Amino acid sequence: MRKALVMLAVTLSGALVQAATSAESCARLGELAIPGAKITAAAIVKAGAFISPTAEPQPAEAAIYRGLPDFCRVQAEATPSSDSDIKIEVWLPLAGWNRRFLAVGNGGFAGDINYRELAGAVANGYSAGNTDTGHSGSAVDARWALGHPEKINDFGHRGVHEMTRVSKVVIKAFFGTDAHKSYFAGCSNGGRQALMEAQRYPEDYDGILAGAPANYWSHLLTSAVWDAQALTATPASYIPSSKVPAIAEAVNAACDAQDGVKDGIVNDPRQCHFRPVSMLCKESETDKCLTPAQVSALEKLYGGARDSQGEQIFPGFLPGAEDGAGGWALWITGSAPGKSLLFFFGNGFFANMAYNKAEWDYRQANLDDAVKVADGAPAKILNATDPNLKPFAAHGGKLLLYHGWNDPAISALNSVDYYNAVSKELGQQKLAQTVRLFMVPGMQHCAGGPGPDAFGESWTTAPRDPAHDVQLALEQWVEKETAPSEIIATKYADDDKTVKMTRPLCAYPRAAKYKGNGNSDDAASFVCAEN
Repeated sequence: MRKALVMLAVTLSGALVQAATSAESCARLGELAIPGAKITAAAIVKAGAFISPTAEPQPAEAAIYRGLPDFCRVQAEATPSSDSDIKIEVWLPLAGWNRRFLAVGNGGFAGDINYRELAGAVANGYSAGNTDTGHSGSAVDARWALGHPEKINDFGHRGVHEMTRVSKVVIKAFFGTDAHKSYFAGCSNGGRQALMEAQRYPEDYDGILAGAPANYWSHLLTSAVWDAQALTATPASYIPSSKVPAIAEAVNAACDAQDGVKDGIVNDPRQCHFRPVSMLCKESETDKCLTPAQVSALEKLYGGARDSQGEQIFPGFLPGAEDGAGGWALWITGSAPGKSLLFFFGNGFFANMAYNKAEWDYRQANLDDAVKVADGAPAKILNATDPNLKPFAAHGGKLLLYHGWNDPAISALNSVDYYNAVSKELGQQKLAQTVRLFMVPGMQHCAGGPGPDAFGESWTTAPRDPAHDVQLALEQWVEKETAPSEIIATKYADDDKTVKMTRPLCAYPRAAKYKGNGNSDDAASFVCAEN
């Protein structure tokens, strides 16, 4: 008994010493000298004590914060130019570090720290990093860029690279060793950041996860102007959000059953040849039909932006999943003309980054001129379209792309186009060793929609499995050379606990095919096959 008490005392004493050492090591990071950057704060955050300094967290996000372990929170600023002020945070778990560094991306125009993703990463044992990319503000507001070309540089690519550089120095100083492997994960603008890292800074990361990338920034936001002009060409052109459910219903009636399963999901919308004119009002106008002007506008949205010579500027939206909280009413049609998210992004880009004129008006914009201006200086900083991933491949890097087929913000065809361009550049053998693309039927922008949209978010703290977790699948590819061929995605009910369906996501160009029997809500009833 006495021996047991002595052993317990020794164990407790060791734990106290370790805790004190960790606290001391964390505090010492405040004295760390980093060229071109400085540490502004370094302190231990006790388990469950983190409070987000930004918006009030939603219940699910608050639960993540409550579940956090003890960690060392490091805040830093990088100043690669005289007009730079890049805020950076690096979070370091005090126990159970998995020896991996996971940096997370930002949505929209960025402007703050992505605390939710940082928290999820640390809860799963990673050292984590993120940046506001050099400015403070709402993700839909680009006024910070007006007259500040260096800040545009920071947002475009330099901020994430600086965050990566600083994070790696901090990690080595705290743990006394480098991270075994480094990963980056982001969706939307975060997906653009991910591809920018692979293209411009190929040695920063070993594995990169890029979701729904906004990488063709100049043409994507020219397309947003096209959409806005199509919906406001005349007062009669606007399609109110009250008509979006009827459009979704008509698309499903035309195409849902093409894949052998009637489930509200258009498996490959490229095979859907829905004709908007089929919804033309035959008598008086209602929310169940479209006027001739609205039919014309809808055809333009599906067809995609074109210049005056008819050349495609950016691919159009694919039919399917128009309805829902994350659908067209949010991104495209808006609550009123000029009140959609795409309008705010397109207008913000051209007014503050491309033309540098706060009063710029999309209604008077000439699309040929707009794309020419966008493809000038802004594209060199913001676009991440270079298909030459040979330096990244030479580094041993692995890139895993995913995109929802029914994304109402960024056409899924953009990711297919980029994948095909990389394929031509690398060749099939090197492509197979370096890049995988997973298209997600029925998923909207990064998440949402009628299709299964949960396949391994970094903040998931439940038991994780590479067969269901895209981040773990990427890690197995990087660390064990086991390339993923399929990932099982899940659709949860509104309670985020009840499973509604599972479905395999297949490495492109393969797609999930129904076997012809069995429960169509069960992934086991599908097989990955050539499309």
